[in-house]
Amino acid sequence: MKLEVLTPDQHVFSGEVTSVKVPGSEGEFEVLNNHAALVSSLKQGKVRIIKQGGEKETFKIGSGFIEVLRNEVSLLVQGYSAE
Repeated sequence: MKLEVLTPDQHVFSGEVTSVKVPGSEGEFEVLNNHAALVSSLKQGKVRIIKQGGEKETFKIGSGFIEVLRNEVSLLVQGYSAE
């Protein structure tokens, strides 16, 4: 699935991933291939991405939103910091 991570200031990530784990406002959850359509708010915490080749990447966010639609995931975040 395709992932885009954006902040108000920069385009942080764009690429194919197999998994995205996010800190939802009601609790942490993971998005996998063919996930149902979803829009959710995000709270402060860690985001974990597993890229196509199995490489993991994590970063912290302050808040944001996630949208999942037809194997395309968009993260719109504030307070981004790389780990």
